[in-house]
Amino acid sequence: MGCVLILAAAAGAVAVVLALRLWLVLHSRIVVPRESVSLMAVAGSGGHTTELLRLLEHLSSAYSPRHYVIADTDDISARKIHAFELNRADRDPSNVAPRYHVHRIPRSREVQQSWLSTVLSTAHAAWLALPLTYRVKPDLVLCNGPGTCVPVCASALLLGVLGIKRVALVYVESVCRVEHLSLSGKILHHFCDYFVVQWPALKQKYPKSVYLGRLV
Repeated sequence: MGCVLILAAAAGAVAVVLALRLWLVLHSRIVVPRESVSLMAVAGSGGHTTELLRLLEHLSSAYSPRHYVIADTDDISARKIHAFELNRADRDPSNVAPRYHVHRIPRSREVQQSWLSTVLSTAHAAWLALPLTYRVKPDLVLCNGPGTCVPVCASALLLGVLGIKRVALVYVESVCRVEHLSLSGKILHHFCDYFVVQWPALKQKYPKSVYLGRLV
């Protein structure tokens, strides 16, 4: 009985420490001047990748290297990314070679997949996203709603909780979301440093979000 109480107390102490670390990560925004920003951008099937690449068009070459994360079955996004980077290199002669990488992790949820199995597939994706995020250690994670972004953002958040690196999370909700957030948005808007919406109706529902008008 004594051992059980000790284990319970130890588990409670660990939970309190982790909760405190999470609170500190979510409420601290340390700005460190740097010449370049290592960017991890999460792309997704459908229009998500197109919108993401339109956002990246407005970022300077200081956001380098760029690490793209896509689902392991998403070959269309891979082709779009390669074409985008080659076109970017052609427009900027100062870049000898594009500094970007494409990483693949399992898809969090397939179309019409049951919610129960979605929990398991998302956990599997998170298990593989964590070592990737730890290896890359990005300064910034940028995403716009694909299910793949949930395990990636969770992994980036965990790096901060464990004291490894504070990673900034920026979420730009898809322009298709006019009055209601996507499922990914509903999950992540509590944890992002900047949660950007593109319609005033969403700004009214989520006052802490950032409304800059239509971005894509």
